[in-house]
Amino acid sequence: MAGINFTTAPARYRHWKLACDGPVATLSLDVAEDGGLAPGYRLKLNSYDLGVDIELADALNRIRFEHPEVGAVIVTSGRERVFSAGANIYMLGQASHAEKVDFCRFTNETRNGIEDSSRQSGLKFLAAINGACAGGGYELALACDEIAMIDDRSTTVSLPEVPLLGVLPGTGGLTRLVDKRRVRRDLADLFCTTAEGVRADRALAWQLVDWTAPPAVFRDRVAARARELAALSDRPAEAAGVSLPPLAPDSVENGWRYRWVAVEIARAARTATLTVTGPSEIPTEIGGILRAGPDWWPLAMARELDDTLLRLRANERDIGTIVLQTRGTPRYVLACDRAMLAHQEHWFVRETLGLLRRTLQRLETSPRSFFAVIDAGSCFAGSLFELALAADRSFMLETGPQIALDALNFAGLETVAGQTRLMARFHDAAIVEALRSSMDRRLDADFALELGLVTAAPDALDWDDEIRLALEERASLSPDALSGMEASLRFAGPESLASKIFGRLTAWQNWIFLRPNATGDEGALKRYGSGKPRFDRERV
Repeated sequence: MAGINFTTAPARYRHWKLACDGPVATLSLDVAEDGGLAPGYRLKLNSYDLGVDIELADALNRIRFEHPEVGAVIVTSGRERVFSAGANIYMLGQASHAEKVDFCRFTNETRNGIEDSSRQSGLKFLAAINGACAGGGYELALACDEIAMIDDRSTTVSLPEVPLLGVLPGTGGLTRLVDKRRVRRDLADLFCTTAEGVRADRALAWQLVDWTAPPAVFRDRVAARARELAALSDRPAEAAGVSLPPLAPDSVENGWRYRWVAVEIARAARTATLTVTGPSEIPTEIGGILRAGPDWWPLAMARELDDTLLRLRANERDIGTIVLQTRGTPRYVLACDRAMLAHQEHWFVRETLGLLRRTLQRLETSPRSFFAVIDAGSCFAGSLFELALAADRSFMLETGPQIALDALNFAGLETVAGQTRLMARFHDAAIVEALRSSMDRRLDADFALELGLVTAAPDALDWDDEIRLALEERASLSPDALSGMEASLRFAGPESLASKIFGRLTAWQNWIFLRPNATGDEGALKRYGSGKPRFDRERV
């Protein structure tokens, strides 16, 4: 299948090394300079591109599922005197606007996934900065729970994007500085405009790192601290992991198909239909769930859906609207949800819920319009009804199909803003609480429309025309305006660190990447390494 492939495995890594020693895993960045995802640049100084981040995302999932004994992860460099120079500047300089923004988005999602695992899964992350750390390298450290820095009188940390590149720390750097690490605004301002960065003593004083140590004892102290963090975890030391087999969708005419997820693309209409099939049978006891392992429906389906969303983003940029369909028997989905809730404290079930939660979040942070179509044969129940709640609009055939809510619609699958999709939809806790009385009931279109759970319920005579007109109207609108509108509407209400990061990525990074001061022929990204940029000095 042509295009960027987001599936990999440790045996194929070129940039990361994963080593597990009892309760501690070490992820070491040792970037192959000639291993860029595209020709035209070299990944010097442990700088990275999308290919490096694809490996990191895979390694994190390997730790989550294949190494339940791990309670703490050390993120460090496999090289002396350099941690990471951040995103490769020459890669950014030659990338298209869409490639730059999608790269930042995927990197953000991976960093947010680290923090999600820290909150939800009992994993703790310790960044061990053992050499020069700049830009996205420091932003990776910021995503960790704790940052240790070697005090060798030469190593620095920096966010040099503003003074050197005319852009911003695009993977949450600014937000994490002030929201997460509580760095004073004036010190953050100074830090972000000081291209050369700051050494260990000042980094510690400014709260940019948590602790420092001299070279002679740095590695030992990092190892000891990681063991302390691992001792706080409730992940099981003796459990057997669940291996994640490679995903290999079958190419079909105008799309691709896995076991549970299928995509059909209509290029002329610039739409794709994404169909998720529910389970036909499900184990309800933990023994059966573990025997199913990677084939357990919610895990297998979430992996396929996640891979599909990434492929659509990276390889099908002209497809602006995704039609979400489901097929199957609602009672099996609801039974699967009950099993997940009954065993949610088990590490494997907890990790599966985490992957499903992050996959639904990836859908919402995708710059595409999503329309849920609830027709005959649909299976929008419980966890699968989250697809309809995540959609920008939902259409339910007036007669025939039914939907159902269950407990997972009220907790466990929250948006990046940390609230349920029901709360994001209704903005009123009393309305959401009243919906609990409808849990596990089959709701027809009239009742679903009355409760506000769907957008429209056309009758059979008008159904085809209503859907066709809605899709044609969407395709006629400005993709840029739609991306901004959708991102603004999807995350109503209180913000979280993650939703702030994505909101600012959409508003700031999109705009700044388009400005000639950054990407014009005389802009900082294009002139880097060959001369000073020429800035249009007008403030706009």
